[in-house]
Amino acid sequence: MRIKIDGQGMKVSERVQERVEKKLSKFDRYFGDAAEARVKFRPEGPQLLCETTFKVGKHFYRAEAISQQADEAFDQTVSIMEGQLRRHKAKFKRRAHDFAYLNTYMNEDLEDFEAEDEESYEIRRKQFPIEAMHEDEAILQMEMLGHNFYIFLNPDSGRANVVYKRRNGSYGLIEAEY
Repeated sequence: MRIKIDGQGMKVSERVQERVEKKLSKFDRYFGDAAEARVKFRPEGPQLLCETTFKVGKHFYRAEAISQQADEAFDQTVSIMEGQLRRHKAKFKRRAHDFAYLNTYMNEDLEDFEAEDEESYEIRRKQFPIEAMHEDEAILQMEMLGHNFYIFLNPDSGRANVVYKRRNGSYGLIEAEY
């Protein structure tokens, strides 16, 4: 697994870097060289936020945690990632043919993660026309509907875009590439 460690607005100590590499090395047996891990640390007021992302083929696993110490925040993200892998393993087994391409990225050692009770999800489907509008209008529509995201057609690019409300109260824009 390739590992990249970043500190935004701070320097990550050697001790923390070694700890991150050691902890993430246990995921090597599941993904091998096919995976990429990115760990970011940044100050959030008096605390530190750790964001850990795995990219395995087309799949992303992401966790973030906040704590006083970088070690604690990172440990929390690893714990969250393990839970995501357990849940994904259960889905993976139920729908093996849909995720067949993922077999090339995941080793058989994934058996070490015992599957949690299989959860069944009710998927509510909606269909609606995508309207052409600019970001400002899409944000207004999102706020009026009381949603935390809104899909729209960008008239400048002709592509589908998504505006969403971020945790800090600002807005984000996702521009699809296809």
